[in-house]
This record gives sequence, structure tokens and C-alpha cells, in this order.
Amino acid sequence: MKLNYKIIFHFLGLLLLFNGGFMLLSALVSLLYKDGVTFELFLAGIATVIIGVVSMVLTRNHNKEMNKREGYIVVTFGWVMMSLCGALPYVFTGAIPSFTDAFFETMSGYTTTGASILNDIEAVPKGVLFWRSLTHWIGGMGIIVLAIAILPLLGIGGMQLFAAEAPGPSADKLHPRITDTAKRLWLIYFGYTAAETLLLNLAGMSFFDAINHAMCTLSTGGFSTKNASVAYWNDQPIIQYIIILFMFLAGVNFVLSYFAFKGKVQKIIADEEFKLYSKFIIIFTAIAALIIYFQADASISTIDHPMVWGKAESSFRHALFQVLSVITTTGFVSADYTLWSPFLVVFFFGLMFLGGSAGSTSGGVKVVRHLILIKNGFLEFKRTLHPNAILPVRYNKRAVSGDIVFNVLGFFILYMLSFIIGALVFSMFGIQFDAAIGLAASSLGNVGPALGDFGPVNNYSSLPPLAKWWSAFLMLIGRLELFTVLILFTPFFWRNR
Repeated sequence: MKLNYKIIFHFLGLLLLFNGGFMLLSALVSLLYKDGVTFELFLAGIATVIIGVVSMVLTRNHNKEMNKREGYIVVTFGWVMMSLCGALPYVFTGAIPSFTDAFFETMSGYTTTGASILNDIEAVPKGVLFWRSLTHWIGGMGIIVLAIAILPLLGIGGMQLFAAEAPGPSADKLHPRITDTAKRLWLIYFGYTAAETLLLNLAGMSFFDAINHAMCTLSTGGFSTKNASVAYWNDQPIIQYIIILFMFLAGVNFVLSYFAFKGKVQKIIADEEFKLYSKFIIIFTAIAALIIYFQADASISTIDHPMVWGKAESSFRHALFQVLSVITTTGFVSADYTLWSPFLVVFFFGLMFLGGSAGSTSGGVKVVRHLILIKNGFLEFKRTLHPNAILPVRYNKRAVSGDIVFNVLGFFILYMLSFIIGALVFSMFGIQFDAAIGLAASSLGNVGPALGDFGPVNNYSSLPPLAKWWSAFLMLIGRLELFTVLILFTPFFWRNR
């Protein structure tokens, strides 16, 4: 079957139309704050809209049917085209003159990674900063629909595990139509963003800072309007606790949020992934807080309370904040965790491979995959003793098909191979071992902060140009669940059958 190129370009045009519309919104913000780059942002928006309209007009007589191959192409090239055009506001305004740097910043935005090349964020015009945060918000919104509505149809990455919660052949689907599912999830996403904006504003943030941080929290992105990230508000713990709450919610399957609003709390309590996600956060926070309290107090400028209870609260808050930030792959920074202790450096590096829940905006491997791997690993012991017994992996009291278990195993192997190859390529550019493995884990997991020269209080500006393109590629494959992008590199994908 030949590829239906018309429908591919029609969808890409539609995406660029939306992209250009959001750029025009950024131009309006620029106009309101009179930051001097309104015309440049308007020009970038109009150029993107025109490209989108032309693409849609030229392909208006397209076949309405889209098969799996076209789905892969639209998803992958959609992210690439959005990033290429999304770099225009940076280049046109001169905020990031280098196209390589601008593309890196944009890909980091859309993939909700949060890695930045900007050395002085606070000097960037407000319209551009708003666009920068908006790329996170658009990417997060897109990833919800991708994870809930599109990937299950393509059979990607074990997403069929949504069985009881997501759209599909199930009695508990949100709504039988993908478009209606998307609308409901977007409404929750928008509602959370508005709620966090209001709470941060009431807690003492300016409205501009509040809306930017809300967009970057719900998308688990991590771009901040301050050079010090969220550490800028270390003297206002309430602000950090609000961000902690919404980081937690952003790392939860958004379908569970829908059930919560419908009053179906029992479904949330019974969800195995949610329970494990919550346990991970509690256990890892306790470990980090104890080490910070007893070992790291001399090396952390942010923990400076003379009273014991103050030090205990500060240790707990920074531990919880950083554990959530890394697990949910948000990447906000409240302190430099690489100074806490060698154990915690390795500890947080390990958390980069965890990820939040499937169906959330977080990156990484995802908790549900770890759950399936652990359960299958324990069952292998039983199968060794009882080779003839039928012992299926169970998730939420339902047997998981062998195909999904193999899919999860395949994903994990491919993820680790991508990490190893990623680190090797970074080392080829002369990057030190700790920085190379940190960059590979952070880029692939869409975390943001890495290790060494690219740690929490540093940025990616010193990366060689080719390394920035490689990092952007890792961000893309990590965000789109590996298979979606890598299948395009196989020769059989392009054969007309």
C-alpha cells in the first residue's frame, strides 16, 4: 500500500497552523509588556501560519483514511516541523541568534525536557519567555493526546495497558471517540494550569512568572523565568509546595484525574501504577531527606535555618521537590543536588530512568513498565520451578497479554541501548564520562538537568553544535516512546506493500 502523502502534509499543515496561532499569542504578550520584539514575534507567527495554510490548501482533496505508517510519520515529523518553525521566534527576535541553539531550545520545549542554552534567562524579552514556556505547554498537551488516544491505536510502547482507564475496547473508556477524549483531557490540563497560576500568584509570584511556571509544571517541562529556577523562591516555601503538588498531579495518569473529578475515587486507589508511583515518591523522599539532614547541611546554602525544626522542614522540602522533579522529569531546581553527597548524585541519576505514570506528561521509562518488568521477573522464578504452569502477569487484577509483556521488555532493552549509544556519542565529542552519561539519561528521559558540567545549576550552552543536535534527537525519541521514531529508520517501513 502506497503512502498517502496528501493526508500527511495536510496534518502537518494543521499543526503548523496551531503553532503559528500560539506564536501570535506570544506577540500579544510582547505587546502588553512592551518588550520591543512584538513585530518579530508577529512575523514568525504569520510565516508559520502561511506555511500551514499553503500545506493544507494544496492537500485539501486527500483520502480521509490514515493507516499506521502514516500515523508514525505524522507524529514524528509533526514534532520535527513544530520545532523547526518554533525556532523562528528566537532567531527573528535575536534572543537566540544561532539556529542550532534555537532549534535545541525549541525541541527541548516541545519534548518537555527543559534543557536550556540560555545563560541569562532574565534578560530575554517577556514575549519570547512566554513563547518558550508555551512550547512546553503545547508539547505536554500533545503528549497527553498522543499517549491516550493515538499510541494505543499504533500499538506502541505497551500503552495498551490503559485497558481499564483509557479509550479502546473497554467498559471503562472515557468516551468512545478520540476527539471527545482529547477535549476532556485538555480541559483537565487547562484547568490544572489555571489553578496553579492562581495559587502561585496568590502566594507571591508575579502573574507573568506564575503563568509561565504553571505551564512548565503541568507539562513537566522545567523552563523557568529565573536564572536560579525555583531556587529563586527558596525564602517562600509555600511557592515550592504549590509546585510540588502540581508536579505530583502532572506525573499521574490524566485519566485518573478525570475519574477523580467524576467522584470515582475507588478507581484511583485501586490503580497499581498510582500506588507504586506514590510509594516511590514517599520512600525516595525519606531517603534523600535523611541524608540531606545528617550529611549535606554544610554544603547546601539553601538549608540555613538555625533552628532544628527549620532545618528538618528545609531538608524535607528540598528532598521532596527534587525527587518529584526528577521522577516526573520536570527538571525544576530548588538546590544543587550534586553538592549534597556522592550517594545522592548516583541516587538522582538512577531516578532519571524511572519516569512518571503512563498517560501523564512526564517522560522516562514510566512506572507501569517497571511494574510489569518486576512482576514478570518474579514470575520467572516460579516458572523455573513449575515449567508447565500458566502464570500470567497481572495488572489491576487483569491478566496482561504476552504481546504487551514482550513489548515492555523490548522497550526497556531498546531504551537502555539508546542510553548506552547516546552516552558513547557524547563521549566522542570529548565530553567527560559523568557528563556524557548524565546528558544521555537526561535527554532520553526528558529530565533537563544532567550531571557534571551540565548539572542542575548549569546549562547546555557549552555543548558542541553537533552534540546539541544529538541531544535534540535523543529528546525526540525519548518523548515519542522510541518505536514511533526509530521504526522510520528501518528499510521495511518504506516498502510499498
